[in-house]
Amino acid sequence: MDGNLTTLERIHQAAKAEFLEKGYKDASLRNIVKSVGMTTGAFYGYYKSKAELFEALVGKHYKYILTCFRKAQQEFAGLPQEQQPEVMGDISGMCMFEMLHYAYAHLEECKLILCCSEGTKFSGLIDEMVEIEVEATHSYQKVLEELGRPSPKIDPALEHILITGMFHTFFELVIHEMRLDDAENYVKEMRAFYTAGWMKIMGQ
Repeated sequence: MDGNLTTLERIHQAAKAEFLEKGYKDASLRNIVKSVGMTTGAFYGYYKSKAELFEALVGKHYKYILTCFRKAQQEFAGLPQEQQPEVMGDISGMCMFEMLHYAYAHLEECKLILCCSEGTKFSGLIDEMVEIEVEATHSYQKVLEELGRPSPKIDPALEHILITGMFHTFFELVIHEMRLDDAENYVKEMRAFYTAGWMKIMGQ
């Protein structure tokens, strides 16, 4: 451990290593405390539980990603109806790049959310994003109908599978720590693929 780090920073460093190696459920608070060289009683002066420690590591990053995604959907929904078909994919595409760069700047913390959070409230990130995207898709379908360009009804199970697949594809880039320039190219290709696919399904 780096002697220049504060006790809190050392706790965070040890916790990240333990959680990344074993996942939240199998991580040992005793191991974390021991590797920092402190007593359990001293640790509880900082955090009340393993769950609180995990939240301290990932909470703000989880919130940032969800807020970024919600904001993009709200910006799109706030556009004049006639403009929305012209820019479908553009705003969410920009959001994907913002999330990608953020994830690469906070790689360990984002990998904790994506790979190591089972057993915590943070394990549902993709599910929450899917819910937001499904709602946005339905709102866009209403816009198309009002523009006189109605789209066929999408089977809800298929819709859920396709949207979930899109987010898993995106986050694979982060999980596998691909080179950033490669990841950026993959996001461009992925967005083109999914936008074209959705337009086809929506009969546009």
